[in-house]
Amino acid sequence: MTDRFAHHLRLDRIGEGERLDLAADEDERKAIAQRLRLESLSCLEAHAVLSRTGDVIRAEGRLAASLQQRCVITNDAIAEHIDEHFELIFMPAPADAAGEEEIELGGKDLDVVFHDGAEIDLGTAIADTLALSLDPYPRSAGADAALQEAGVLTEAEAGPFAILAQLKKGSDNA
Repeated sequence: MTDRFAHHLRLDRIGEGERLDLAADEDERKAIAQRLRLESLSCLEAHAVLSRTGDVIRAEGRLAASLQQRCVITNDAIAEHIDEHFELIFMPAPADAAGEEEIELGGKDLDVVFHDGAEIDLGTAIADTLALSLDPYPRSAGADAALQEAGVLTEAEAGPFAILAQLKKGSDNA
């Protein structure tokens, strides 16, 4: 799926220490908001410094975004601002092993993006980084009250220690 925030950079034109400033325009922000199921995305900017070792490109910088998500409980709009450091590594895609070999990734490998040997797509990688930065279960200030009104127990009320306290209280009265 494309998000229209593609910024393709040819590998042969990437210089050491090159600085890039990306800002999504209105159409790009709408496309990304739709892809990420955001209520709105009013600002998306990234500032990156690129370095290179052979065909491996490292992009390090900051991502800033202003957006609105819907509360998972009340469906109220929640404003959120993201300002986060990122580090991405673009490297050639591994040779296809016909799906026979399982690849295990470690914590440092999670921000690796594979490229085709000719270019990288920094914009799509930035949009993917934004997706990983979002709160997956946004909750508004009124979410706890709405849950209580609906009769949903809090974790403290429904947890194992609350149940043990009730059992103890019941045995003390017996």
